[in-house]
Amino acid sequence: MKVGVFDSGVGGLTVAKSLIEHKLFDEIIYFGDTARVPYGTKDAKTIIKYSLEALEFLKSFDIDMLIVACNTASAHALEELRKNASFEVFGVIEPGVLAAVNRLKNQNSSILILGTKATINSGQYEKLLRQNGYNNLISLNPSLFVPIVEEGLFEGEVLQSAMKYYFKDVKQSLDAVILGCTHFPLIAKAIQNYFPKSVLIHSGDAIVEYLEAKCHIKRSNNKTSLKLLASDNVKTLQSTADLWLKN
Repeated sequence: MKVGVFDSGVGGLTVAKSLIEHKLFDEIIYFGDTARVPYGTKDAKTIIKYSLEALEFLKSFDIDMLIVACNTASAHALEELRKNASFEVFGVIEPGVLAAVNRLKNQNSSILILGTKATINSGQYEKLLRQNGYNNLISLNPSLFVPIVEEGLFEGEVLQSAMKYYFKDVKQSLDAVILGCTHFPLIAKAIQNYFPKSVLIHSGDAIVEYLEAKCHIKRSNNKTSLKLLASDNVKTLQSTADLWLKN
């Protein structure tokens, strides 16, 4: 089975990594729209336009399914993508919420949602979590995290300064942190160190759980092949993949 994985940049590699590790598909066609990253600062109309263009590009590879690894595109473009595809299209927000519900049995759990401006403004995570009885929510847009990750700065002074800036008013005793942008798992270690008592939930693991539970996709013993494509600077995408996928 061949799956397309679409993201605004390198962040969706965190989803590809989980799919590869769990051997859910024979082949992954990854497309990062690196020429127009980040999507999180764009308006909804533009996000939908870019997402539909990515869909048309990926159709040429005869994919059997599309996973929208970008939380921003999942929040704003999922419905339009499904209307224009002859195969199943899955976003990462619903799986992320399902993963949170599975891990946090206490509905009074305190949850920090991290995402891009567009994702946070959509209110999709909050809406779905509240529907499941979780109301102790904090939403935050650490907008510098995406370019920091795109620069490959997964640790160090720049990242630490950004975290101190964005998290200065957030209690460290949170029960969970939802990494509502697929770039953020690339800095998960640093975030975990900042919130040592929190469960981290990210889209890669969540989408695997979701596909297994909802779609009954079973793991195989076959090695998953990965094809990397980008709208600009594919070498940077490849170098990030080499770094992230081997860890």
